[in-house]
Amino acid sequence: MTLTPAQYTRVAYVALGALTLIVMTGAAVRLTGSGLGCPDWPSCYGKPYPPINSHALIEFSNRLITGPVCIAAGLAWVLAYRRRPYRRDLMWLGALLPLGVVAQAVLGGFTVRGALDYGWVMAHFALSILIIAAAVTLVWRASHEPGERPRSFDRVSVWMVRALVPLAALTIVAGTAATAAGPHAGGSPGQKINRLTFDGRGTMDFVIHRHAEIGLVFGLAAVAVWWWLGRRPLDPPVHGAVTWICCLMAAQGLVGIVQYETRLPTELVWVHVGLACAVWIATLWAAAAAGQLSPDRARAERGVGSAAKSLA
Repeated sequence: MTLTPAQYTRVAYVALGALTLIVMTGAAVRLTGSGLGCPDWPSCYGKPYPPINSHALIEFSNRLITGPVCIAAGLAWVLAYRRRPYRRDLMWLGALLPLGVVAQAVLGGFTVRGALDYGWVMAHFALSILIIAAAVTLVWRASHEPGERPRSFDRVSVWMVRALVPLAALTIVAGTAATAAGPHAGGSPGQKINRLTFDGRGTMDFVIHRHAEIGLVFGLAAVAVWWWLGRRPLDPPVHGAVTWICCLMAAQGLVGIVQYETRLPTELVWVHVGLACAVWIATLWAAAAAGQLSPDRARAERGVGSAAKSLA
């Protein structure tokens, strides 16, 4: 069996959706206080199945979802070999997905064995956004043949869009720190969880406000890039992706304010996580849509610089 480029692109989209879904189910485990529903790993209370207990069932269900997610990720890798025309770059990118899921499962085991220590939990989510980055890259590259899109000569615009990626990553990492210091430790009442703390009860407020400030900088930067791109000749998909970033960040800011004022209800925190995933995907998509710079322009700029130096 061979796949056309369009068929393989659909496979890549399914893998991206599955990898995003497991982030959301993992957040649900944490927010329902079910992180230690099964206090051991890979078994649950020493058995291959969970007891009839809501926390155990929720936590074990998230483990089970890893199976279909791993299959979707594995198919993105295996079917890259069957795509025609064959492309090695898609094969290597596809391989990152099942490897990432396996690493995530192992890290999840360490997180449980570490009694949901905040360091393990933050690393768990950080690995998730890296896997999503690989999946978004796979989808983008699978959707476009090499050389199909012309390289850009607009160096400033391309680098402005690219700069949004580390800002988005920093905002998300700060968000994981805010969660690590907040009330949703992932354990049920009575379970002692090692939380992020360096200033006693003031830690949570400090981290949340720093997260909000970083998010504000990212949002303002996205609006500035959106305004700049509206006056430049870049492809419409780039401007459209940045528009999505601005809209999602506006929604994210509103949810963040409401959840802070209402003392972080679990439902709003879960929505906040979902919006974070959407912002991350939109930012990566914008960077991919911005494309690569033309080497001809780069050589021309170096030539002009050399000529200027020789005249001086």
